[in-house]
Amino acid sequence: RTYAPVVLKILQQHFDKIHGIIHCSGGGQSKVLHYLPSPLRVVKNNLLPIPPLFTMIQESAGTAWKEMYQVFNMGQRLEIYTDRETADSIVDISKFFNIDAQISGFVEKNDKKEVIIESRHGGFSYS
Repeated sequence: RTYAPVVLKILQQHFDKIHGIIHCSGGGQSKVLHYLPSPLRVVKNNLLPIPPLFTMIQESAGTAWKEMYQVFNMGQRLEIYTDRETADSIVDISKFFNIDAQISGFVEKNDKKEVIIESRHGGFSYS
């Protein structure tokens, strides 16, 4: 599925409020570390449900959950970084296109670049 129509609509309405867009394939949930402009902590504490495929991979390979989140998108395909009010509008736009979306976390100042994953499989830190 292409996200082009929904991203176009989001950019038409909120271009000046978008601080970053990350497609989580090829770097999983830690991919954002490559693009953070300054030492910030990204806390992902409300990720979308994990599709069964990733549980099957984890069980078959015996891969640690920390590595799973680092390598795979775990069902969290596209992230848009913005303020809370704009995020609420982006969720509504996504739903108009029948795309599941939700606010997955927040960004805060920190002394180093870091991603924190809080999941039912544990808490993981990447830097």
